[in-house]
Amino acid sequence: MNQNLPKVGVAAIILKDNKVLLGKRINAHGAGTWQFPGGHLEFYESLKDCAIREVKEETDMNINLLSDNPVVVTNDFFEKDNKHYITLFMLAEHINGEPKITEPDRCLGWEWFSWENLPNNLMTPIMNLIKQGYNPFSKK
Repeated sequence: MNQNLPKVGVAAIILKDNKVLLGKRINAHGAGTWQFPGGHLEFYESLKDCAIREVKEETDMNINLLSDNPVVVTNDFFEKDNKHYITLFMLAEHINGEPKITEPDRCLGWEWFSWENLPNNLMTPIMNLIKQGYNPFSKK
């Protein structure tokens, strides 16, 4: 694969009790930052299936996607890591389960945050999402 091409990431914005779920990344690009559950879109995989799969793999939780389509897209540059991603954000609601650390080599822990009280050290895609003015709780 050509390393100079952007990769496609799918992130799930999971809503529960007026909060969103974020995980603190370790041992990967963006280490030390908070990000939504998500990962790489696989070949011939639908966006919906990718979001559901990644959330299950990373948190062992079940979600219901509120749309088959992304609610917002960001163009993300990780210059320090020489990476470029197009991130597709899928909006979901929590169905059941508490977030578990299923990939302890990649995630330090999961926490629920209100949109008005997000941690300071957010991963680039979330910072770009906020710069666009997106709020998963606004009724636009």
